[in-house]
Amino acid sequence: MNPQTWLEEHGDALYRYALLRVHNETEAQDLVQETFLAALKNRQTFSQQSATRTWLIGILKHKIIDLTRRQFHESPIDEDLASEDHLLDDFFNEKGHWISPPTAWNNPEKSLENTHFWQILHQCVQHLPPKFAYLFTLKELNDVTNEKICKELELSATNLWVMLFRTRLQLRQCLEIHWLGQKGGS
Repeated sequence: MNPQTWLEEHGDALYRYALLRVHNETEAQDLVQETFLAALKNRQTFSQQSATRTWLIGILKHKIIDLTRRQFHESPIDEDLASEDHLLDDFFNEKGHWISPPTAWNNPEKSLENTHFWQILHQCVQHLPPKFAYLFTLKELNDVTNEKICKELELSATNLWVMLFRTRLQLRQCLEIHWLGQKGGS
């Protein structure tokens, strides 16, 4: 384990990992720098039972969680929810039924293998409010349990469910326009 080669060997992978989760280039760069500083400071505690990159990504995950926790506490979640209230009117009638049912995907498994799909999904996630984007990434892309998300971010289970529901509505709309509208999901 040579700290002098960390940036060259692991910098790009760490940056891509951070960018996928925070959706902000400057924050991703800062997180990678903080990760390298923390690793350098604590390198004597690394037992080398895992690969160096795995250890660095573990540090980066904690930095991302710390950043998200700070962001969650800086602005009330209720403001994010209130700003998205119009979504329900766009999708559901007064009886709670779909105004326009979701578009059918002919072959969703094939879409998941398509690089262009992932680019569009990434763009759609970037247009979400930051908190919603982070929650979606944790839950759906990183497969973190609801219990762990609620504990880490100090959310109630109900609040998390509402935020994920609204996030999925927005992503559905974006994917229908930019993916299914291009016949990419066929």
